[in-house]
Amino acid sequence: MTARSTRPSPSPSLHGYSLSRRNILKGAAGAAVLGLGLPAGVARAQVELGTASGELTVGSNYSNALPQEGLRATIDAFPNENVTILLNEVDHNTFQENITTYLQNPDDVIPWFAGYRMQFFAAQGLLGPIDDVWDSGLTDTMSEGFKLASTGLDGLMYFVPWTYYAWGIHYRPSIFEENGWEPAATMEDLQTLASSMQDAGLVPFALGNDGRWPAMGTFDQLNFRLNGYQFHMDLMAGRESWTDERVRNVFTEWEALLPLHQENPNGRTWEEAASALVNGEAGMMTIGNFVGQIFPDGDTSDLDFFPWPAMNEEFGTDTIEAPIDGWMMAANPQNVEAAKELLYFFGTADAQQTYLSVDPSSIGASLEMDPSNYSPLQQKTFEAVSAAPFVTQFLDRDTSPEFAANVAGQAFADFLADPASIDAILEDMQAQAEVIFAE
Repeated sequence: MTARSTRPSPSPSLHGYSLSRRNILKGAAGAAVLGLGLPAGVARAQVELGTASGELTVGSNYSNALPQEGLRATIDAFPNENVTILLNEVDHNTFQENITTYLQNPDDVIPWFAGYRMQFFAAQGLLGPIDDVWDSGLTDTMSEGFKLASTGLDGLMYFVPWTYYAWGIHYRPSIFEENGWEPAATMEDLQTLASSMQDAGLVPFALGNDGRWPAMGTFDQLNFRLNGYQFHMDLMAGRESWTDERVRNVFTEWEALLPLHQENPNGRTWEEAASALVNGEAGMMTIGNFVGQIFPDGDTSDLDFFPWPAMNEEFGTDTIEAPIDGWMMAANPQNVEAAKELLYFFGTADAQQTYLSVDPSSIGASLEMDPSNYSPLQQKTFEAVSAAPFVTQFLDRDTSPEFAANVAGQAFADFLADPASIDAILEDMQAQAEVIFAE
């Protein structure tokens, strides 16, 4: 394979992904804007907050009720009343599937993902650098891992981290307690637990793969549990082969687990699958914490998760999937000043707390977020991500957007529809990977 044109998401073991436990520092945002605390003699470009005016367009893929309400509440809290924000709301899957077309004529401020997927579009000149936004104070309130995940291949900043969440096996503690079940620590435990659920009339795993991305989460869990973080990231980068026996073993394990999942997942949205978890028709679901958005009023008091059990003693459970969501600026926004002001605001603890007060299914990216304000689910997520030696973003964020959208998503859907065709599927995936990663 030729060298890739972009790099993977940062390894927290090298770049300090874990988050600080500092409490909120009153007035910190204002001090940062004034340049307080900078080393003597160091001059930085900064955004002049409160000086922008006019209309600002903001794209949104926050299409479900709670995230939509949370984003609107945050925009309402934007402190510059001289800026009129026009929100362009699009269905999440539609936005994601059409991002390349959208970026040809985007809104001023754009929702997207950190790491590789941001770097890919920045390298094409579709995004505007925002180093001055970071130099206005965000540099001091974000972890080194988040900084790296926000940096383009040219060393410039293109992204403001907003929230993150963890993937795992989610369940309702009340149902587990009622049936005397415990979270599975081993694959044998998981099989026993699933059998007990079937005996109780529940489908062990809810699964909906409409949109062709949810199944990626299950693949990720199985691959880095069986083959480790480095192999997983090398596979995402095109440095390992999809026809490798180690990848084939992932699908062998996955096929054995399919009878424990809802049937015909390709025709079911993740929200529909999650409803089975909420209603007590399914006992578990491999998904991100955002599944809490489906619970009535976003109440996650009866929602918990445990990591996918170890499958290879060499790697144990050393990797967790924790995607970072955030915001970018178009390469040529109509209102540069307002875009940068809003991006700075999105990076503050105040903005993130406003959002999370409506949608508490995620964690704020700012180091100045106060963990004592978090729900038990948020606390658990915070601690799990902070303690993990390795953190991945998600398959469609850790690999080429073209490969994720045009190859992997369809391939996994084909596997779910016809597991027996996996050998042909993997051969086709590898053939297309060689073309995509050679470019």
